[in-house]
Amino acid sequence: MADLPPFEPTSFKYTQSPNPSWSFGDPITTTEDGRKWVEDEKQGWKTIDATKEDPRTLYALSVSGLVPRPIAFVSSVAANGSENIAPFSWFNQVSTNPPVISVSCSPAGRHKDTANNIRETKGFTVNIISEPWIVQANAASIDAPAEINEWTVTGLTKEPSISVTAARVKESAFTMECELLQHIEIKNAAGGVAADLILGTVKYIHIRNAVLNDRGLVDPVKLRPVSRLGEIAYATIGDVFRIPRPVWKDEKDELENKFGNALL
Repeated sequence: MADLPPFEPTSFKYTQSPNPSWSFGDPITTTEDGRKWVEDEKQGWKTIDATKEDPRTLYALSVSGLVPRPIAFVSSVAANGSENIAPFSWFNQVSTNPPVISVSCSPAGRHKDTANNIRETKGFTVNIISEPWIVQANAASIDAPAEINEWTVTGLTKEPSISVTAARVKESAFTMECELLQHIEIKNAAGGVAADLILGTVKYIHIRNAVLNDRGLVDPVKLRPVSRLGEIAYATIGDVFRIPRPVWKDEKDELENKFGNALL
């Protein structure tokens, strides 16, 4: 690791899309980058039978291919009052009305402390990680015994929550207080627990004013979020390009004139 260049804080900027002159129906080969992407396909394919592949290989392939993944830095409390905090990159939004998020915890031989705590006390917080404190958050991934308080090793600051016992991370610019909605055990072929899928209803959201734009929404340039890749790699989001979502009523005539019955 010492031979790698030092980290430099990300310098974000908004850009055009990778193909700003694209029109409906144009193939990928209209750009040089697209032509190169098509050419690379000639190297062939590797096809995996997920029902037969070694689970360890499936895991490595999954975390390297399903990228980038947002990270839930989850704070929880056990029934006996012991606290835990840990990062999970099998995480995302499920719905906004009601606001529900999902976190998946792989047992790896035993139920994760986080899953046990949430099942016992029904509340937890999800804290979004930003560049300045990623090393502190990563420290919480240590495989410490259940009685060890990961908060101590991270050097991060506990901030009281409103609706749940679990503290939120003061350093996080975007934090959600969550209440357990549903716990689902994902079983493996042998009948054991492959993962604890946690669905949580968001009760409160705490956002630093400093990361909001003039519309009151989170600006990724200011949030500087960190995502998870494969192996031990993390990534920043880099430059941000904007692509408007097509609206049928605005594009209907052009599409029908260009493609006719091929649309049906």
